[in-house]
Amino acid sequence: MEDISKLIKIIDESKNLVFFGGAGVSTASGIPDFRSANGLYVQNRELAPETIISNSFFYSHTKDFYDFYVNKMIFPNAKPNIVHKKLAQWEMAGKNITVITQNIDNLHQLAGSKNVIELHGSVYRNNCIKCGKFFDVDYIINAKGVPICDKCGGLVKPDVILYGEPLNNEMWEQAFMAIAKADTMIVAGTSLVVYPAASLINHFNGKNLIVINNTPTQADKLATIVINKDLASVFEKF
Repeated sequence: MEDISKLIKIIDESKNLVFFGGAGVSTASGIPDFRSANGLYVQNRELAPETIISNSFFYSHTKDFYDFYVNKMIFPNAKPNIVHKKLAQWEMAGKNITVITQNIDNLHQLAGSKNVIELHGSVYRNNCIKCGKFFDVDYIINAKGVPICDKCGGLVKPDVILYGEPLNNEMWEQAFMAIAKADTMIVAGTSLVVYPAASLINHFNGKNLIVINNTPTQADKLATIVINKDLASVFEKF
């Protein structure tokens, strides 16, 4: 409780706050992470998820990719949880906050956050690789087999950073700048093992680094506060 009280005080006094979140932010919304006991690595034992959702697998085994992607990566009925809602409330109340997310579920925006940087893209955006036509997530879900462009017949690809693909330069630069000028950074719901996203914390030079995660991370030794608890249970205290 002492750490929670200290954290609340730090957030209240922060002038430029960055929230850097991973899969653990959305688990309370019913979206599984990758590495927990109920994560995607455990659910799929034949091929690792990072193999299936890779750029090379997308092009070489497109149907198998979409079979996994639609069933395991898209959660159209998921709703924002207390973490998403609280961050949006802080922004609406006038807090200068930037949300940097590794998630692709759009839940921060659904909660009302405006200043969101999506490092790994979004399942809600899809484009034909031939003509560039945009398709929403329903088009992907309702496709019979591999989604094909209804304009030119080209393959439709999610606007999601797959393994083996570089991050979007614009998103990376925005995240870098937000972290560089922040006085407080909250790293939450991420094991910090996915690179290059995890390396962004190295650019934080502010006063308070907060780590909230169920398990230890490589950033713990640098943190002002480390809270190894369920993220939603922590945000319920605010």
